[in-house]
Amino acid sequence: MSAAGVLYVVATPIGNLADLTDRAREVLGAADLIAAEDTRRTRQLLTHLGISKRLVSVHEHNESARAEALLQQLNDGQSIALVSDAGTPLISDPGFRLVAAARAAGLSVVPVPGASAAVAALSVAGLPSDRFRFEGFLPARPAARARRIQSLATAAETLVFYVSIHRAADDIEALIEGLGGARRAALFRELTKQHETSYHGSLTEVLRGLVADPGGSKGELTLVVEGCREAPEVDAAELQRIFRLLAEQLPPSQAAALAARITGAKRSAAYALAKLPDQR
Repeated sequence: MSAAGVLYVVATPIGNLADLTDRAREVLGAADLIAAEDTRRTRQLLTHLGISKRLVSVHEHNESARAEALLQQLNDGQSIALVSDAGTPLISDPGFRLVAAARAAGLSVVPVPGASAAVAALSVAGLPSDRFRFEGFLPARPAARARRIQSLATAAETLVFYVSIHRAADDIEALIEGLGGARRAALFRELTKQHETSYHGSLTEVLRGLVADPGGSKGELTLVVEGCREAPEVDAAELQRIFRLLAEQLPPSQAAALAARITGAKRSAAYALAKLPDQR
Protein backbone atom coordinates (compact mmCIF):
# COMPACT_ATOMS: atom_id res chain seq x y z
CA MET A 1 0.00 0.00 0.00
CA SER A 2 1.43 3.39 -0.97
CA ALA A 3 2.03 6.07 1.64
CA ALA A 4 -0.66 8.73 1.97
CA GLY A 5 -0.18 11.95 0.08
CA VAL A 6 0.10 15.44 1.49
CA LEU A 7 -2.43 18.26 1.37
CA TYR A 8 -0.51 21.50 0.80
CA VAL A 9 -2.28 24.77 1.64
CA VAL A 10 -0.62 27.19 -0.76
CA ALA A 11 -0.73 30.99 -0.59
CA THR A 12 -0.78 32.71 -3.98
CA PRO A 13 -0.25 36.40 -4.88
CA ILE A 14 -2.98 38.93 -4.07
CA GLY A 15 -1.98 40.98 -7.09
CA ASN A 16 1.68 41.17 -8.02
CA LEU A 17 2.65 37.76 -9.43
CA ALA A 18 6.26 38.31 -8.36
CA ASP A 19 5.09 37.77 -4.78
CA LEU A 20 4.71 34.03 -5.36
CA THR A 21 7.38 32.23 -3.33
CA ASP A 22 9.84 29.81 -4.88
CA ARG A 23 8.50 27.09 -2.61
CA ALA A 24 4.92 27.71 -3.72
CA ARG A 25 6.02 27.44 -7.34
CA GLU A 26 7.77 24.13 -6.61
CA VAL A 27 4.76 22.69 -4.76
CA LEU A 28 2.33 23.69 -7.52
CA GLY A 29 4.63 22.14 -10.10
CA ALA A 30 5.03 18.88 -8.20
CA ALA A 31 1.44 18.35 -6.97
CA ASP A 32 -0.66 15.60 -8.57
CA LEU A 33 -3.78 17.74 -8.34
CA ILE A 34 -4.62 21.37 -7.59
CA ALA A 35 -7.86 22.11 -5.74
CA ALA A 36 -8.82 25.67 -6.65
CA GLU A 37 -11.56 28.08 -5.59
CA ASP A 38 -11.92 29.18 -9.22
CA THR A 39 -10.18 26.94 -11.76
CA ARG A 40 -10.21 29.70 -14.39
CA ARG A 41 -8.30 32.12 -12.17
CA THR A 42 -5.84 29.44 -11.10
CA ARG A 43 -5.28 28.27 -14.67
CA GLN A 44 -4.23 31.82 -15.57
CA LEU A 45 -1.65 31.73 -12.78
CA LEU A 46 -0.39 28.31 -13.81
CA THR A 47 -0.11 29.40 -17.44
CA HIS A 48 2.01 32.35 -16.33
CA LEU A 49 4.23 29.92 -14.41
CA GLY A 50 4.42 27.46 -17.30
CA ILE A 51 2.74 24.72 -15.24
CA SER A 52 0.12 22.32 -16.59
CA LYS A 53 -1.85 20.45 -13.92
CA ARG A 54 -5.17 18.76 -13.36
CA LEU A 55 -7.53 21.16 -11.61
CA VAL A 56 -10.66 20.56 -9.56
CA SER A 57 -12.91 23.28 -8.21
CA VAL A 58 -13.38 23.52 -4.43
CA HIS A 59 -15.56 26.45 -3.41
CA GLU A 60 -18.10 27.28 -0.72
CA HIS A 61 -20.95 25.55 -2.55
CA ASN A 62 -19.29 22.19 -3.28
CA GLU A 63 -16.52 21.82 -0.70
CA SER A 64 -18.38 19.37 1.54
CA ALA A 65 -19.28 17.16 -1.40
CA ARG A 66 -15.76 17.24 -2.85
CA ALA A 67 -13.92 16.54 0.41
CA GLU A 68 -14.57 12.78 0.46
CA ALA A 69 -13.17 12.21 -3.03
CA LEU A 70 -10.14 14.38 -2.33
CA LEU A 71 -9.43 12.50 0.90
CA GLN A 72 -9.53 9.25 -1.03
CA GLN A 73 -6.99 10.60 -3.49
CA LEU A 74 -4.75 11.63 -0.60
CA ASN A 75 -5.09 8.15 0.89
CA ASP A 76 -4.11 6.73 -2.50
CA GLY A 77 -0.81 8.60 -2.25
CA GLN A 78 -1.54 11.64 -4.38
CA SER A 79 -0.43 15.09 -3.28
CA ILE A 80 -2.93 17.96 -3.52
CA ALA A 81 -2.26 21.70 -3.52
CA LEU A 82 -5.17 23.77 -2.18
CA VAL A 83 -5.31 27.37 -3.46
CA SER A 84 -7.83 30.19 -3.34
CA ASP A 85 -8.36 32.94 -5.91
CA ALA A 86 -5.70 35.05 -4.19
CA GLY A 87 -3.85 35.10 -0.89
CA THR A 88 -3.93 32.42 1.79
CA PRO A 89 -6.68 29.76 1.61
CA LEU A 90 -9.19 29.60 4.49
CA ILE A 91 -8.74 33.31 5.34
CA SER A 92 -12.27 34.34 4.31
CA ASP A 93 -11.87 31.76 1.54
CA PRO A 94 -12.91 28.10 1.13
CA GLY A 95 -10.83 25.21 2.45
CA PHE A 96 -11.76 24.80 6.10
CA ARG A 97 -13.92 21.71 5.61
CA LEU A 98 -11.29 19.97 3.51
CA VAL A 99 -8.45 20.79 5.92
CA ALA A 100 -10.53 19.76 8.95
CA ALA A 101 -11.50 16.48 7.28
CA ALA A 102 -7.89 15.75 6.36
CA ARG A 103 -6.76 16.45 9.92
CA ALA A 104 -9.52 14.25 11.32
CA ALA A 105 -8.42 11.44 9.01
CA GLY A 106 -4.84 11.69 10.26
CA LEU A 107 -3.50 12.93 6.93
CA SER A 108 -0.60 15.36 6.59
CA VAL A 109 -1.55 19.01 6.00
CA VAL A 110 1.36 21.34 5.24
CA PRO A 111 1.22 25.16 4.95
CA VAL A 112 3.07 26.93 2.16
CA PRO A 113 2.81 30.50 3.48
CA GLY A 114 2.88 33.68 1.50
CA ALA A 115 0.67 36.64 0.64
CA SER A 116 -2.31 37.66 2.77
CA ALA A 117 -4.18 40.91 2.21
CA ALA A 118 -5.09 41.19 5.90
CA VAL A 119 -1.49 40.97 7.10
CA ALA A 120 -0.17 43.13 4.26
CA ALA A 121 -2.65 45.91 5.11
CA LEU A 122 -1.98 45.66 8.85
CA SER A 123 1.77 45.92 8.29
CA VAL A 124 1.51 49.33 6.63
CA ALA A 125 -1.61 50.82 8.25
CA GLY A 126 0.27 52.71 10.94
CA LEU A 127 -2.07 51.35 13.63
CA PRO A 128 -1.12 49.09 16.57
CA SER A 129 -0.32 45.60 15.31
CA ASP A 130 0.69 43.82 18.52
CA ARG A 131 -2.90 42.67 18.94
CA PHE A 132 -5.40 42.54 16.10
CA ARG A 133 -8.73 40.95 15.31
CA PHE A 134 -9.50 39.71 11.82
CA GLU A 135 -13.23 40.00 11.10
CA GLY A 136 -13.35 39.18 7.39
CA PHE A 137 -16.47 40.50 5.66
CA LEU A 138 -19.23 42.19 7.63
CA PRO A 139 -22.75 40.74 7.17
CA ALA A 140 -24.59 42.06 4.14
CA ARG A 141 -27.90 42.62 5.92
CA PRO A 142 -28.07 45.95 7.76
CA ALA A 143 -29.46 44.57 11.04
CA ALA A 144 -26.90 41.75 11.25
CA ARG A 145 -24.12 44.15 10.26
CA ALA A 146 -25.13 46.59 13.01
CA ARG A 147 -25.14 43.79 15.60
CA ARG A 148 -21.68 42.62 14.56
CA ILE A 149 -20.29 46.15 14.74
CA GLN A 150 -21.89 46.71 18.13
CA SER A 151 -20.14 43.60 19.43
CA LEU A 152 -16.82 45.15 18.33
CA ALA A 153 -17.39 48.61 19.79
CA THR A 154 -15.32 47.99 22.95
CA ALA A 155 -12.71 45.66 21.42
CA ALA A 156 -9.24 47.00 22.20
CA GLU A 157 -7.56 45.13 19.34
CA THR A 158 -7.00 46.71 15.93
CA LEU A 159 -9.77 45.47 13.62
CA VAL A 160 -9.14 44.15 10.11
CA PHE A 161 -11.98 43.75 7.59
CA TYR A 162 -12.32 42.65 4.00
CA VAL A 163 -14.76 44.96 2.20
CA SER A 164 -16.82 44.25 -0.88
CA ILE A 165 -16.41 47.08 -3.37
CA HIS A 166 -20.20 47.00 -3.90
CA ARG A 167 -20.91 47.56 -0.19
CA ALA A 168 -17.91 49.68 0.75
CA ALA A 169 -19.76 52.92 1.44
CA ASP A 170 -22.55 51.14 3.35
CA ASP A 171 -20.05 49.17 5.45
CA ILE A 172 -17.97 52.21 6.37
CA GLU A 173 -21.06 54.29 7.14
CA ALA A 174 -22.25 51.49 9.45
CA LEU A 175 -18.84 51.44 11.15
CA ILE A 176 -19.00 55.20 11.61
CA GLU A 177 -22.43 54.86 13.20
CA GLY A 178 -21.40 51.99 15.47
CA LEU A 179 -17.81 52.93 16.35
CA GLY A 180 -17.76 56.69 15.81
CA GLY A 181 -16.42 58.62 12.85
CA ALA A 182 -13.27 59.69 14.74
CA ARG A 183 -11.78 56.18 14.89
CA ARG A 184 -8.46 56.12 13.04
CA ALA A 185 -8.48 53.86 9.99
CA ALA A 186 -6.64 52.91 6.82
CA LEU A 187 -8.34 51.57 3.72
CA PHE A 188 -6.33 49.83 1.00
CA ARG A 189 -7.58 49.27 -2.54
CA GLU A 190 -5.90 46.93 -5.02
CA LEU A 191 -2.99 46.02 -2.72
CA THR A 192 0.21 45.14 -4.66
CA LYS A 193 -1.50 45.89 -7.99
CA GLN A 194 -0.81 48.61 -10.53
CA HIS A 195 -3.51 50.93 -9.16
CA GLU A 196 -2.81 50.35 -5.47
CA THR A 197 -4.36 53.19 -3.45
CA SER A 198 -4.68 53.89 0.25
CA TYR A 199 -6.87 56.25 2.27
CA HIS A 200 -5.83 57.27 5.80
CA GLY A 201 -7.30 59.30 8.64
CA SER A 202 -10.50 58.95 10.60
CA LEU A 203 -13.24 56.61 9.40
CA THR A 204 -15.11 59.69 8.18
CA GLU A 205 -12.06 60.91 6.24
CA VAL A 206 -11.45 57.46 4.78
CA LEU A 207 -15.01 57.29 3.48
CA ARG A 208 -14.72 60.78 2.03
CA GLY A 209 -11.48 59.84 0.26
CA LEU A 210 -12.93 56.66 -1.22
CA VAL A 211 -16.06 58.40 -2.50
CA ALA A 212 -14.04 61.25 -4.03
CA ASP A 213 -11.64 58.89 -5.85
CA PRO A 214 -12.67 58.35 -9.51
CA GLY A 215 -11.32 54.79 -9.26
CA GLY A 216 -12.85 54.12 -5.85
CA SER A 217 -15.65 51.98 -7.23
CA LYS A 218 -13.30 49.26 -8.49
CA GLY A 219 -10.98 46.75 -6.91
CA GLU A 220 -10.42 44.70 -3.76
CA LEU A 221 -10.57 46.49 -0.41
CA THR A 222 -9.00 45.82 2.98
CA LEU A 223 -9.88 48.05 5.93
CA VAL A 224 -7.90 48.43 9.16
CA VAL A 225 -9.61 50.23 12.06
CA GLU A 226 -8.23 51.39 15.38
CA GLY A 227 -9.43 49.48 18.44
CA CYS A 228 -11.25 51.06 21.36
CA ARG A 229 -8.78 53.14 23.35
CA GLU A 230 -10.97 53.55 26.43
CA ALA A 231 -11.82 50.70 28.80
CA PRO A 232 -15.58 50.08 28.92
CA GLU A 233 -17.55 51.15 31.96
CA VAL A 234 -17.57 48.32 34.49
CA ASP A 235 -19.88 48.02 37.46
CA ALA A 236 -17.70 48.37 40.56
CA ALA A 237 -19.88 46.02 42.60
CA GLU A 238 -19.65 43.31 39.91
CA LEU A 239 -15.87 43.69 39.72
CA GLN A 240 -15.62 43.34 43.50
CA ARG A 241 -17.93 40.30 43.51
CA ILE A 242 -15.89 38.47 40.88
CA PHE A 243 -12.62 39.42 42.57
CA ARG A 244 -13.81 38.05 45.93
CA LEU A 245 -14.89 34.76 44.35
CA LEU A 246 -11.54 34.33 42.67
CA ALA A 247 -9.62 35.40 45.78
CA GLU A 248 -11.07 32.42 47.64
CA GLN A 249 -8.86 30.17 45.52
CA LEU A 250 -6.08 32.42 44.20
CA PRO A 251 -3.53 34.89 45.60
CA PRO A 252 -4.92 38.46 45.53
CA SER A 253 -2.71 39.62 42.63
CA GLN A 254 -3.71 36.68 40.43
CA ALA A 255 -7.37 37.10 41.38
CA ALA A 256 -7.20 40.80 40.44
CA ALA A 257 -5.58 40.13 37.05
CA LEU A 258 -8.19 37.51 36.19
CA ALA A 259 -11.08 39.67 37.40
CA ALA A 260 -9.90 42.48 35.13
CA ARG A 261 -9.82 40.12 32.14
CA ILE A 262 -13.28 38.72 32.89
CA THR A 263 -15.00 42.08 33.38
CA GLY A 264 -12.97 44.23 31.00
CA ALA A 265 -12.09 46.58 33.87
CA LYS A 266 -8.84 48.47 34.08
CA ARG A 267 -6.15 46.48 35.84
CA SER A 268 -5.51 49.37 38.21
CA ALA A 269 -9.09 49.15 39.51
CA ALA A 270 -8.81 45.42 40.06
CA TYR A 271 -5.39 45.65 41.72
CA ALA A 272 -6.76 48.31 44.08
CA LEU A 273 -9.12 45.63 45.41
CA ALA A 274 -6.18 43.30 46.00
CA LYS A 275 -4.65 45.83 48.37
CA LEU A 276 -7.73 46.02 50.57
CA PRO A 277 -7.74 43.94 53.78
CA ASP A 278 -9.95 40.89 54.28
CA GLN A 279 -10.52 40.18 50.60
CA ARG A 280 -10.22 36.41 50.93
